[in-house]
Amino acid sequence: MSSRNLILILAVSGFASTFSARAVEPMVGVIARDLSSTPQTIALLSAAFALPYAFIQPVLGPIGDALGKERVMKVALSLLFLALAGSFFAPNTETLFALRIIAGMAAGGAVPLSIALIGDRVEMAQRQVALSRYLVAVIVGQLAGSSLAGLLAEWIGWRGVFGLSTLMMACALAATVIGFRGALPGGRFDPRTAILRYRDILSNPRALFLFASVFVEACAIFSVFPYIAPLLEERGGGGATEAGFAIGGFAVGGLVYSALVSWMLRRLGLGRILIGGGFFAAAALLALGFAGDWKLDFLALLFMGLGFYMMHNTFQAQVTEVAPGARASAVALHAFSFFCGQALGVVLMGFGLRHMGLTASTMIAAAVILAVGVNASLVLSRGKN
Repeated sequence: MSSRNLILILAVSGFASTFSARAVEPMVGVIARDLSSTPQTIALLSAAFALPYAFIQPVLGPIGDALGKERVMKVALSLLFLALAGSFFAPNTETLFALRIIAGMAAGGAVPLSIALIGDRVEMAQRQVALSRYLVAVIVGQLAGSSLAGLLAEWIGWRGVFGLSTLMMACALAATVIGFRGALPGGRFDPRTAILRYRDILSNPRALFLFASVFVEACAIFSVFPYIAPLLEERGGGGATEAGFAIGGFAVGGLVYSALVSWMLRRLGLGRILIGGGFFAAAALLALGFAGDWKLDFLALLFMGLGFYMMHNTFQAQVTEVAPGARASAVALHAFSFFCGQALGVVLMGFGLRHMGLTASTMIAAAVILAVGVNASLVLSRGKN
């Protein structure tokens, strides 16, 4: 199979799974009102998705290495389809939380295993560009989930958005089953072998640095997302539709990065890409701390998306090479670190908003992400350990 066809197949599931993940954030206020809950409670649906996504990674990674990444993806997407279909009928907050937990676990078998597959089949010299092409589908899913979901929620309700997510996942599952119908079956899963693989990965200082960097990156950048909709409403800046458009700016920034990545790699190099990413993301967080209008938030999030993908795509390409013989396991630990950071960031931002206010909280996050970019530039530019 050519790399182009591989990326096309993976792009369908990447789009659908990311749409289903991001669609909830602009609907926080709508869901809260319909289920007689509070925005602060419904905002934690992000953590309910992210934490299971994170904690299933150490299991899915070695299973993918042993049984075959394509085979595991088919099962995971089937479960995600069922969880999304159930969310359409969720009668209360408790049921919706339970289904988001299942959805998070199942979605853990989509993007990370896709990244590992690209690592298996694309040479390192072209890998970062190939990953960026795959990320276009993920980013467009993010853009549609954050922007379109907020708009649709006011027309067809949040249940209708979950219904749309279910249809998209059905298409993704069909594309995966058909596209990988000729994939060779893997071997058997051996827990002892999995543990030995993890021991080797965790003994690599470069791998540990990448895991720590992506944890802090996610903690700083994604902490504010679930709060954008309720903050806009509180400040009179708009409702779910405006919040969706504002959050969509992040995905637009990612598309800008995808268009520029080849040029950046030729002209800037890895070190400057990482420093620039940290700078753009930090400036965006500072702007979010003072903005009150959805159009200003959109611009800030556009630059945040550009900065994030400058750093994150670099981390992704690097992590696919730390353990070529156990690539799914390495990418799984990377995803585990990322989503743990994302879940913790939501909790920390909620604490900060209650005790310090928005401006102080985003200033701290800005300082953290700038430090991540500068530090990663210094360490990763040295080459492999």
